[in-house]
Amino acid sequence: MNDSASPFPFDLTVYLDQKRHAINVALMEIIKNRFTDTRLCQAMQYSLMASGKRLRPVLCMAAAETAGVVNPDIVAAACGIEMIHTYSLIHDDLPAMDNDALRRGNPTCHVQFDEATAIMAGDALLTFAFEIFASAATSSKSHNTIETWLQVICNISKAAGYQGMIEGQMRDIAAEGANLSLVDLKTIHLLKTGALIEASVVSGAMLAGANESEIRHLETYARHVGLAFQVVDDILNVEGDAKKMGKATGTDVSRGKSTYPALLGLAESKVFASDLVNNALQALVIFGNKADPLAALANYVIERKR
Repeated sequence: MNDSASPFPFDLTVYLDQKRHAINVALMEIIKNRFTDTRLCQAMQYSLMASGKRLRPVLCMAAAETAGVVNPDIVAAACGIEMIHTYSLIHDDLPAMDNDALRRGNPTCHVQFDEATAIMAGDALLTFAFEIFASAATSSKSHNTIETWLQVICNISKAAGYQGMIEGQMRDIAAEGANLSLVDLKTIHLLKTGALIEASVVSGAMLAGANESEIRHLETYARHVGLAFQVVDDILNVEGDAKKMGKATGTDVSRGKSTYPALLGLAESKVFASDLVNNALQALVIFGNKADPLAALANYVIERKR
């Protein structure tokens, strides 16, 4: 992929540690300055600061580095995106949805607090994310205009809402017990999982000043990575280590969910995930060495154990 071999191999472990630390520091600063000592804020913080992968905000920052320069606007976008992702996990875990007791190795929000508090904590994180975006847009010290921020907010809104993640979740619930085609299964997961991943990458690129051609290539990268992420999630639900994952395994079968292993088999699902990542890597060729973090993150998606 690179124009020339780097004398220093890219270290994804160090990169992830650095980016996760930066995101966690920024989130804790927001919590310190904005949260109050209420049960609602305690529940929001409990879920937001659990030990997650921070994949979406890291992808946002890596895309910015690939297409331009990381600036305070991108950190704000990354934090808001993680709030939206955390809200979705809180709601996914509810008794009316997946009814999970563990998330990120800890009791889920509704177990730790109660169901009503969990619902409101999720709602609050979703709306707070857009407050973060709007505040960044109106106080930006970067080159970004209000128009750029409005486009970013519009993209994230679509990805998180009825045209993206929520529609995907709705279709996923409706499909329980059904035998879906590969096309239908891909459509669900491009919405449920892929839409916010794509929005994360594109938002970072836009706020870093990417041009239209660069954004199109990054959209292609993100679409394939987002789908690969879900394929691997399905595989881990079958053969993953529940202790490493921090959540129960085998739940897809018990709920009658349509999954890639059920449709294609485990071996073919792994091949499918690998092909998706290879397609994602091809979309990065135009960026040369600047895309090393995104390339490593794509490989991480299919090599992860949690």
